[in-house]
Amino acid sequence: MSSLQNLAISLGAMQVARKIPFDDPQVLVYVRIAYVAAQVIVIATYYFVSLKVLFFLFHPARLLTLSQVKAKNDQSVLKYVETPSPFSQEPGQLVTTTVRDYDLSETSKLLRAAYMGIAMMAFMHLYMKYTQPLFIQALMTLKNLYDAKLVAIHVLGKKADGDLKRPFKTPGMFGAPPTGPATDAASIAEAEKRIGSKKEE
Repeated sequence: MSSLQNLAISLGAMQVARKIPFDDPQVLVYVRIAYVAAQVIVIATYYFVSLKVLFFLFHPARLLTLSQVKAKNDQSVLKYVETPSPFSQEPGQLVTTTVRDYDLSETSKLLRAAYMGIAMMAFMHLYMKYTQPLFIQALMTLKNLYDAKLVAIHVLGKKADGDLKRPFKTPGMFGAPPTGPATDAASIAEAEKRIGSKKEE
């Protein structure tokens, strides 16, 4: 569903972008400001999530007490088998971590993706002189921020179950089932056996 929404928004934004007079310097300035503002919002939100996971957990009315901070500092063990690379014959690796460390790792991935997108857009706009992607990416960046599962959990306050259950699954394209790490007992037991066999060797 999310993939279809992103495709629809992207196609709609492309149609709207065709009608924007980017050759007007004033319009171009406004679009640049909108793009930069969108990136600032995204990066600031991801850093807020990182701080919230680490320590700085704020209640709408007051700072959380130490006991509440410890309750939110989720050290629950999270065990799963990574999705194997499509270009490798090796099976997925067993991962044992905590909810806190998993969230920090996923937030780092989101930040790296945001920085990579900014670098690519800087190249396309400043060097290649493309202007339409500024408008399209400003919209898509905010849409992706809203779809980010860590934002849903730590900012919007949604429960970490269903589609938000860790480890996160990647939605399938066009109604295909989601893909992601295996969490079933059989997959984990098999991965543990492989690790035991390697140690014996």
